Amino acid sequence: MEKDARPNWENPMQFVLACVSYAVGLGNVWRFPYLCQMHGGGGFLIPYLIMLVLEGVPLFYMELAIGQKMRLGSIGAWSAISPYLGGIGLASVLTSLYLCLYYNILNAWSFWYLFNSFQSVLPWAECPLNANRTGPDGECERATPTQYFFYRQTLNISSSIDETGGMHLGQVLCLLLAWAFTFLFILRGVKSTGKVVYFTATFPYVVLFIYLIRGLTLHGSANGIKFMFTPKMEQLADPRTWVNAATQIFYSLGLGFGSLIAFASYNEYNNNFERQAIVVSMINSGTSIFACIVTFAIYGFKATVNYESCLERTRMLLLNTFDMAEELITQDNVGGWLETLNTSYPEQFAGLSGVLEECDLEAELGNAVEGAGLAFIVYSEGIKNMPLPQLWSVLYFFMLLTIGMGSMLGNVTAIITPLRDFKVVSRNISIEALSALVCVFCLLMGLSFTTRQGNYWFTMFNDYAASFSLFFIVLVEVIVVSYVYGITSFVLEILSGAYKALHMNVRFNHKGVLRQVVCSAELADGWGAEVRQGGFPFKYDELFKFTVTLTREEFLVLLSDGSEVHFPNRLGASEYKNFSFWGGVLIRSFEIN
Repeated sequence: MEKDARPNWENPMQFVLACVSYAVGLGNVWRFPYLCQMHGGGGFLIPYLIMLVLEGVPLFYMELAIGQKMRLGSIGAWSAISPYLGGIGLASVLTSLYLCLYYNILNAWSFWYLFNSFQSVLPWAECPLNANRTGPDGECERATPTQYFFYRQTLNISSSIDETGGMHLGQVLCLLLAWAFTFLFILRGVKSTGKVVYFTATFPYVVLFIYLIRGLTLHGSANGIKFMFTPKMEQLADPRTWVNAATQIFYSLGLGFGSLIAFASYNEYNNNFERQAIVVSMINSGTSIFACIVTFAIYGFKATVNYESCLERTRMLLLNTFDMAEELITQDNVGGWLETLNTSYPEQFAGLSGVLEECDLEAELGNAVEGAGLAFIVYSEGIKNMPLPQLWSVLYFFMLLTIGMGSMLGNVTAIITPLRDFKVVSRNISIEALSALVCVFCLLMGLSFTTRQGNYWFTMFNDYAASFSLFFIVLVEVIVVSYVYGITSFVLEILSGAYKALHMNVRFNHKGVLRQVVCSAELADGWGAEVRQGGFPFKYDELFKFTVTLTREEFLVLLSDGSEVHFPNRLGASEYKNFSFWGGVLIRSFEIN
């Protein structure tokens, strides 16, 4: 593979932060808590962590390896393996394009909520007046203020996808602003992206930590956290729990989009991506669990407030119906009074059947919501009940915006990098012009999501545009690496980056039989070598030298410190064509023809 001139990350930290900023997306904040709520609370962590080890880390590692070693975007990398495989990269680019078309509308919504947070009273805290200004809006009263603000004032949603309507001017301007920021962040490729990720990858953790401290001090937060960490182990017998755990790992790490290949292609050739793949995977999953704790603290507060409000309404209903002294019934004993009054006054109590509410804290906590409903309705419901709600609203929606923009950097890079690999594009179109063309195209196509039926289109794209296609892309990637490129070739290509210098001298006897191999390898920074015999390691971190002598009975490996390692030669010296050395999880093989 040709290592041509290519821009690089200024340091490995920029690459790690770019991967973290991309992988830690809105799904960590709004989908993982939903799955925990649906599949047994803390019990869901068992299949989730198992899938992380079996599925997430290996596939994440594979895509980083391909990008770094090929030094190309998704189309060029797979075409380098075989000219017939460029379609895999093209499929990744198209999937990322589909994602870009609708993903930035989420950032537009975040902008909309952020701007509306700078008001003396949050607009989703109470219902607006009706047209006659004689009372609250009827539609809002039938729902809740948070639902009304999202569906009517933010989306102005139509009753069905068949009902057409114009664009929402506010959403158009917010979408334009979202794409303007995206363009500025990717304007000069990795030179500008590398600077931005210092903020987009770290700021969300600052806000989440602040929210964690605030959440733990809220009334009822302990109810939510207890609900999260109380496992329902029977859920482990449900296949859907394992499928959803695998799916969450898959989407959360951003596999199959080509973004990881694009990011890794800007690494130094000898960069130790093995360690980085593990670090980023752990950070991503840790963020999901961390965000889940914060979310369930807010859940607990919201559910407790709703539960106590329900108890208070029931209490007032009983006091007024049975003409009782106010101090007799409290929220603590309202349940007992319900049983007493039902027994003592059955006919009068039966008249309350259509009015009396059933107050259940567990039901409130188990009311699972995902996606935009969690991010823009449930969180808003909790925020409006906090002291200084404007402050918490600004922090929350700015965090959402930061997370969304960080993911957009990876999505757009997955499109631009493969296009730049085509010489006809790189020679005739500057990186700034290409970035502008991609952003303008996606902006124009994404305007359909700002119409009254836009939310229906958003739901369809979110459910189908990047779902099954990703599974198919990664399945083909695994098959190609395993059987087309070959596992041995893949491992050798990875290991070639572990060595700064590699010298090998092959000696034969007078009959042409291989007798000795003398090899000296200087390891690149961050890599280590290890030769094992019988479980006892010999480690070398700087200069790894060895001499191999082949006889009909064994390989005698003489290490640079004088140690000897013996490997049995089961095929005979004159017939053996291949031998391997283990370097930790690394394999080095030499083919002797």
